[in-house]
Amino acid sequence: MTILIIVVAVIVVLGIVIATIYNSLVRLNQQADEAWSDITVQLKRRYDLIPNLVNTVKGYASHEKTVFEDVTKARTSAMSAQGVEETSKAENQFQQTMKSLFAVAENYPDLKATQNFQELQAELTDTEDKIQASRRFYNGIVRDFNSKRRTFPTNIFASMLHFNKDKEYFGVDDSEAQEVNEPVKVNF
Repeated sequence: MTILIIVVAVIVVLGIVIATIYNSLVRLNQQADEAWSDITVQLKRRYDLIPNLVNTVKGYASHEKTVFEDVTKARTSAMSAQGVEETSKAENQFQQTMKSLFAVAENYPDLKATQNFQELQAELTDTEDKIQASRRFYNGIVRDFNSKRRTFPTNIFASMLHFNKDKEYFGVDDSEAQEVNEPVKVNF
């Protein structure tokens, strides 16, 4: 009888441990999905601002056709990217093409003085700040999820509970990695 009570107690404790582990992994997984959703909302907001920005710059620098085409292609590619890794790569390419658009805008002081351009600049700066904050939040949740999944005793049960892969960080490429501690710069 004592052995039966011990066996039942061990099974109950093991069940509680597994349920607790499972619930914590589910919670972190959902938080990561929500954080990724926040990033995609901010990225879409930025993508929606780009056509207005391009049209405003185009009014002053219509001869820069290749820059506008490159920005449009990069925007389309970034908008159609799926998943963290593909979006990260598309975003890095998009950032590079936006730098060329900003360089063109620098050559036109009248453009920089227009109210429409200044409003777009303010909205874009605000959006970039929100993207950066969302990225930090998402990567923090991913760090917590990956750490939880790898630590004992969770690592024993994680794959059994179908949590057998780390989540991907939403990273920046090596050229941007040095700028991570600097504020977002949008120069027109």
